Order: sequence, then structure tokens, then C-alpha cells
Amino acid sequence: MDSNQQYLKTLHAENVEWSKSLGFYSDELKSFELRLSEVVIANTGTEVLSQAEHFQNQFIRQREVIDILNHEMNVGEDKILEEVKNNDVATDHRKMEDHSELRDQMQAFEKIYREMKAEFIEYLSKVL
Repeated sequence: MDSNQQYLKTLHAENVEWSKSLGFYSDELKSFELRLSEVVIANTGTEVLSQAEHFQNQFIRQREVIDILNHEMNVGEDKILEEVKNNDVATDHRKMEDHSELRDQMQAFEKIYREMKAEFIEYLSKVL
């Protein structure tokens, strides 16, 4: 198997999995933002508010990355659909260009997101 090629169904399955994961992260960010607003309401200390602003900026950036990744997945899905539309015979055995760059971007995002989440939970444990 050519390392730059993957089965259509494999690429599609990854896109579906990533889409669900990004939806979860987006929902989780909403709960983080609610918790952060509770912290801001309950605390007026400069250090606490400075850290709150830091996390608010992090949440904004994570949402931006989620939007970019969702867009890239939609572009990839469109390519898969176009490939199937052009030739719908034996699609289970067909391959196309692997989306390894998107896979790398997802892995990097998830690593950064996990680190940010751990940092935020530690922050919450100190201020609440």
C-alpha cells in the first residue's frame, strides 16, 4: 500500500471521529467559560483576574482552531464525496491521498488542548 494513500472509508471514518471529538471539545469549552465567569464574579484580585484573562484568551484560540479543523475536515469530506460521485463502483476498495497533515494538526491540537485543560483545572482548584 502506498503510504500516501488511504482507503476512502478510513479517511471518512477519521473525519467522523474527529468531528465528534471537536464537538465535544467545543461543548467542554462552554462549561469552562461558565466556570471562569463564576471565578471572575467571586474574585476581584489582580492575579486571579489576570489568570482568568489568560484562560479566556486560550478558550478563544481553541475555538478558532476547532473552526479551522472543522473547515479542513469539511474540505476533505467534499473531496471524498467527489471521488465517490465520479466513480461509485467498489468504493470500499478505493484509495485517495491521505490527509496526514490534518491528522498531525488534530494530534497537535489535542495535545495542546489537554495541557490547557489540565492547567485550567489546576487554576480552578486554587481559586475556588
